[in-house]
Amino acid sequence: MEKKRLLLITQEMEPYTEGTEVSAAVAKLPKFLQDNGYELRILMPRYGVVNERRHRLHEVVRLSGMNIIVDDDDYPLIIKVASLPGSRLQVYFLDNEDFFKRKMVFEDESGLPFEDNPDRAAFFCKGAIETVKKFGWAPDIVLCEGWMTSLIPLYLRTAYKTEPIFANSHIVYTAYDTPREREGGERFFQKAAINNLSKKDLTAFQDGDGVSMHKGAAAFSDAIIIGSETLDTSVEYLSVAQDKPVLSWKNEEEMPAAHLEFFRSLTEAEVTP
Repeated sequence: MEKKRLLLITQEMEPYTEGTEVSAAVAKLPKFLQDNGYELRILMPRYGVVNERRHRLHEVVRLSGMNIIVDDDDYPLIIKVASLPGSRLQVYFLDNEDFFKRKMVFEDESGLPFEDNPDRAAFFCKGAIETVKKFGWAPDIVLCEGWMTSLIPLYLRTAYKTEPIFANSHIVYTAYDTPREREGGERFFQKAAINNLSKKDLTAFQDGDGVSMHKGAAAFSDAIIIGSETLDTSVEYLSVAQDKPVLSWKNEEEMPAAHLEFFRSLTEAEVTP
């Protein structure tokens, strides 16, 4: 039987970033999914905290060299790769000096979020899609982990809706309990409107007078995963999902197998008479 292809796009992952719920949770998935019949490609940002020497990152020249436009500004995209310890998997890192050279991930030394986090998210999400196009690799499942990936479902269903690589992809978004998903304000709507998108195309991300990246991602995804036990599941983004499949939170031991069953239910549904 031909292996299903799973594209894992994540904002963080151990051992490259540590100390967060997202990093720890995502790290439990790749080898387990690979051992259970999935072919994986993994993409994440190359933050300044990622030690290139220790993790043996090196540039992939054939994938680098693109320019990603965010709000009419061009930013060069550099792709680096490393082998994930304990597996036969590679992790592709999206790098740009303006966005990821700093030695902090999402906030400064005072604990304040970086003003350009919306710019970084738009760059990363668009860059990830363009990188997969260069792979020429059509995923059965696109798994988006964390608020920084929330624009992927929107882009795939709007700006890239005619892209054949993603024509048959199931888009799954994992929501975690983090304050970052509600930040950015008007700047978020300005920076997220890539290609020919407008603020109107981003209406799903509006939550009252503010932003909810979970709400927007849920509106454009095919399925949603609850990544945090503490996440408020009564909020509007789950009602936006309507009758879409939702995988409730699972503890550390249950989580990998539950994901596997969830993904199988999505792809097997398409072939069920």
